Amino acid sequence: MTSKIAAKNFPIVCVGGSAGGLDAYVRLLKCLPADIGVAVVIVNHITLMPTRLHEVLPHFTSMPVELITENLVIEPDHVFIIPSNRDLHVKDGVFHLKPISKPRGWPDVITVFLKSLTTYWDGKLIAVIVSGYDGDGAAALCGIKEAGGITLAQKLSTASQPDMPESAIRTGCIDFVLSPEDIAKEIVRIAQREASAAAAPPKEI
Repeated sequence: MTSKIAAKNFPIVCVGGSAGGLDAYVRLLKCLPADIGVAVVIVNHITLMPTRLHEVLPHFTSMPVELITENLVIEPDHVFIIPSNRDLHVKDGVFHLKPISKPRGWPDVITVFLKSLTTYWDGKLIAVIVSGYDGDGAAALCGIKEAGGITLAQKLSTASQPDMPESAIRTGCIDFVLSPEDIAKEIVRIAQREASAAAAPPKEI
């Protein structure tokens, strides 16, 4: 694990959601192994009160679940939760928190974080959009694909509020539309593929 942290090039999974997102987070995390080798970052819309996701979600995963603080080191095999009413960025392998840039109307915290990842993270990017109102995250999905990342949206029939995944699908930049359980299976496949590629000896020229 130390080498992964030092390299800062392991995959990051951003799971963005809003209304109805808790159900999707639980279903997804229950299907992810604790040693998957990725960092899971849950970016949820909460602006009026402190989030409690870091207290609730440990019941559904054996990975450590942490509420993000300024300069917190990003590690694989951890679940990280965005705090309420903050924009989230990454740089030099750590999280950075800033005052929310859109305090009125629907937040765009998912879009902000995904754009930061495309600029400052060297590892594989996996963007997941689940249940929620409006269309946060959609504006950054084509950028994730341009950076070589993978994009997934929750299957609309499995989402309590399908607006957010539907907006993501309409961009034309979604690779997979799946249930939370099948999203977890796809993340495992991607993580295993990345681990195999990292372990492979360099090709001779």
